[in-house]
Amino acid sequence: MKIDILTIFPAMFKGPLTESLIGKAVGKEIIKINITDIRSFSKDSHKKVDDKPFGGGGGMVMKPEPLYDAIKSAGVKKKNNSYKNPYAKPYVIYMSPQGKTLNHRIIKNLVKFKCLVIICGHYEGIDERIINYVDEEISIGDYVLTGGEIPAMVLVDGIARMLPGVVKEESSVKNDSFYNGLLDYPHYTRPAVFKGHKIPEILLSGDHKKIGEWRAKEAYKRTKERRPDLLKNRVKN
Repeated sequence: MKIDILTIFPAMFKGPLTESLIGKAVGKEIIKINITDIRSFSKDSHKKVDDKPFGGGGGMVMKPEPLYDAIKSAGVKKKNNSYKNPYAKPYVIYMSPQGKTLNHRIIKNLVKFKCLVIICGHYEGIDERIINYVDEEISIGDYVLTGGEIPAMVLVDGIARMLPGVVKEESSVKNDSFYNGLLDYPHYTRPAVFKGHKIPEILLSGDHKKIGEWRAKEAYKRTKERRPDLLKNRVKN
């Protein structure tokens, strides 16, 4: 998979996308990540990419011209460009507090695409006319950050670990919270007794069938206690 990230702060991605599993995935060429500086497409002598909003009001708005050119540089011709395989087209995402709240279902769908283009907004947002070239707006929650860079990192991390070969054991991904509509079951490791707290005896039994059943029950129990809304959605689906 190829991911193009369009930003005015490219240096922010040096650590998060070059370390840990993502860094290894890039090294193995499982995923290719390009960081594009939107300012490089500004025709202003000071590389300005924002301006005052029409109609007045506080803040600044990201100008359409540099953004449009940055999007085109990633191979995007127009929104919903016709492809025989819809997942072969570059899919443009704008990280926005007004978008759909990111969840596992969205990530599983995005993993199908060969190329993603992620726009990181700033200030009061981007010129609305750029939405004509955006396929989906995504939010990471009902709050506002200083820019779209951190949300973009969250999205890339969630997508990367779903790609085959990134996480060593595929079962680890399939047992994650939300993968099957439930939260994850409790995990334990050595020592078997810590500060007087013992691990459940079933985990020492060696009976993998019973352990699997226990884990399934615990996952359901934990979901019911902490996120009952997930169970309602699970029934609907």
